[in-house]
Order: sequence, then structure tokens, then C-alpha cells
Amino acid sequence: MPDPLPQEPYMSGGGRAPEDGAIAATGMGGAMDLATSEGEALEKRHGGTDGSGPSEKPRSLWSDAWRDLRRNPVFIISGLVILFLVVISIWPSLIASGSPLKCDLAKAQEGSQPGAPFGYDGQGCNVYTRTVYGARTSVTVGVCATLGVSLLGSVLGGLAGFFGGSWDSILSRLTDVFFAIPVVLGGLVLLSVVTSNTVWPVIGFMVLLGWPQISRIARGSVITAKQNDYVQAARALGASNSRLLLRHITPNAVAPVIVVATIALGTYIALEATLSYLGVGLKPPTVSWGIDISSASAYIRQAPHMLLWPAGALALTVLAFIMLGDAVRDALDPKLR
Repeated sequence: MPDPLPQEPYMSGGGRAPEDGAIAATGMGGAMDLATSEGEALEKRHGGTDGSGPSEKPRSLWSDAWRDLRRNPVFIISGLVILFLVVISIWPSLIASGSPLKCDLAKAQEGSQPGAPFGYDGQGCNVYTRTVYGARTSVTVGVCATLGVSLLGSVLGGLAGFFGGSWDSILSRLTDVFFAIPVVLGGLVLLSVVTSNTVWPVIGFMVLLGWPQISRIARGSVITAKQNDYVQAARALGASNSRLLLRHITPNAVAPVIVVATIALGTYIALEATLSYLGVGLKPPTVSWGIDISSASAYIRQAPHMLLWPAGALALTVLAFIMLGDAVRDALDPKLR
């Protein structure tokens, strides 16, 4: 018996289903290629095969932040100023010749002249050279204090926020005690008994009194991050506490710590200058803007240049770091997008 003729499939509307590559009317005077697969349609929609380029990959918080920072003039200006300060801190001889400790009493309090564009201080030292070399001390203190505060505060606060319980309660009460200590008064008491001329006692004091702020920021960020669904899913799959902290929580909780630490870096530079001005921070022969400002304050009427240049350098440095912190905050805060 001969095979029956093949039946052509029909669509639900009574029309015949098109073959591969057939063109069907759209009802609006156009035509649609019904042989196009769903995958091909998606590729065309996202620019895969029509020559419009590959589909755009989802961006992370850090890539979005970097894109915003590159377009922010505040970040560019402050970054250039900070880069210049870092360079002259490492190689001050690039723009300043001579030693900052070389003084000539015969030139004491003299104004600007060749070889000394900022004039001379009360001891006959070149104010320009001392201002340039003072950047090394200020940047060193600020960076080291910020790293120490960030590391200690992040570890203690992160562990308290993750584990909670009695550890969290003890740390909260401990931070309350440190917050109750005035910073300048604490520096006067603690550093007055230190006889070292290095920067490390000042850095240690800043770390001792500065970690509670970072600790509270880190604690709050970890508490918020550990409640997210991806952390709960990783925990349900058997992830250990160390993996949860290092792989899932820390990358998503570190942004507020970076913002606060960047702004605090300028604050620590100003704090070092304040303590040195009061005589309990860095001590001669260390070259510091705070020491120079303290020495020049008695001669502000006779030789104002002795005070204006180191004070201006200090103000510019602190302002640059604060501007950088504001730009980083605006880039990392999703609420400000």
C-alpha cells in the first residue's frame, strides 16, 4: 500500500506552518523570518551577529566606581596633588638642593632671594628646602597611621560584626571608652613622656586612638553584608566562616572603610602637625611642618614668610586628601548614582 501523502502542519489560526526559511506576513504590511531561532534573536538583540559588537558584560561596583572617578575633576586634581607630594616625599632632592638642617644665622629671617625663594627662618635655614623635606614626614605619618588604623579597626570590627554575641558587646563597650578620650588631650598625656625623635611613637598613638572609628564602620558593613542572600546561600552550601568572610563578605563590606580611611589620612597629617606644634609630637632635628609652624609663630609680624609657606603646604595636603576621600565616597556610594 503506498505511503500516504505527507500532511502539512497547520497553525492554530488555520494557516499553514511555514517551512524553514519561509517568510510570513506580520499583518502590518511587513514580513518576519519565522525560521530564526530564539538564540539568534537574542544574539541580534544584544549585538552578537548583526555586527554591532559583543554584548556588554555586567559591571561590578569597582569598575563603575573607577569609571566615575576618571570623569570626576575633583579626583583628578586631588590625585595629581597627592602624586606630586608622594614623589617629593620619596625624592625631595628632585626639586630642592641642599640639606634642610644646613643653617646660616647671618641670613636669619631674610626674605626671598636667589637659591631661597621662600626666604630663611629664625635659624637661617632655607624655608623652601625645609618645606619640601617636611612633606616626607607628613606623608609617612599619614600613610602609616591610616594603614595601621584601617587594619586593626577592620579586623576587630569585622569579627565583632560577623560573630556577634559577647565579643560584639565587649568591643562596643571598649570603643565607647576610646571615643571618650579627647585626641589632643590624650596626645599631650601619652606623648609627653616619650623621648624618641622618630615618627613611630606618634604613629602608634594615632593607631591607638583611631581604630574605634574604623571598627564601627567595618562592624556595620559586615552586619549588613552577612544578611544578603548570597551569603546565606553560601552558608547553606557548607561554606566555612573563613570563606564567608574572605570571599563573600569582605569584598562587599570594604568600600565604606576605604572612604573613611581616605578622608582620615588628611586628618592624621593635621593631627601630627598639631601635636608637633604643641611640642609633644615630633621633635627637632626632625623636619616637620608642625615644628616649623611652631618656630615661626613668634615671628609672624617680623617675618610672615616663615609661617605662611609651611602652613600653606600643610593646608594644601590636608585639603587634597579630603577632596580625594569625597570623590571616592561619591563613586562607591550607590545611593548617590
